[in-house]
Amino acid sequence: MNPYLDLFLTFARIGVCTFGGGYAMLPILQREVVDARGWATEDELMDYYAIGQCTPGVIAVNTATFIGYKLHGVRGAICATAGLLVPSLAIITVIAAFIGQFAHLPAVRHAFAGIRIAVCALVLQAVWKMARKGVTDTVTALILLITFAAVAFLGASPVLMIVLAAATGILTGVIRGRRA
Repeated sequence: MNPYLDLFLTFARIGVCTFGGGYAMLPILQREVVDARGWATEDELMDYYAIGQCTPGVIAVNTATFIGYKLHGVRGAICATAGLLVPSLAIITVIAAFIGQFAHLPAVRHAFAGIRIAVCALVLQAVWKMARKGVTDTVTALILLITFAAVAFLGASPVLMIVLAAATGILTGVIRGRRA
C-alpha cells in the first residue's frame, strides 16, 4: 500500500472517534501508532503528547502531524493530519446540520450523557497511562501533584505551570548531573 495512503487511512480511522476531542483519541492513537503499526515507541508518543500540549491546536492533530512528519516528512505530516481531520469535519458538519432538530429529544440527550461518561473514561485511561510512564521518582510525582493542585484548585495558568515544570525538570537534571 502507498505509505501516504496508509497514513491517511490510519489517522482517518482514529479521526472517526471524534467525540471527546483529542484526549479521547489518545488511547486509540496508542493502539494504532505504537501497538499495531510500530510507527512510534511509547516514549516517543508520550513526548509527542507533551509537545502537543505546549503548541497551539488539538493534541491529537499535533500528534498526527508529528508522527506523519517523522515517517515521511512534510507530505507525511499533511497526510496524517488530513486523515485525522477529514472524518472529524464530516461528522461535526452533519451533527451541526441536524443537532437543532434532535437535541431536545430525550433519547438524544441520554445518548450524549452516555457519550460524555465514555469520553471521561477514555481521558482517564490516557492520563493514567501517561502518569504511570511519566512519574518515575519523587520529583516527577511532586511536579504532577503541584501542577494539578495549582491548575485545578488555585486557578494557575496551565502555560505557567508547564514552563515551571520544564524549568524544574532542567534544574533537577543539572543537579543530578553534578552529583554523578
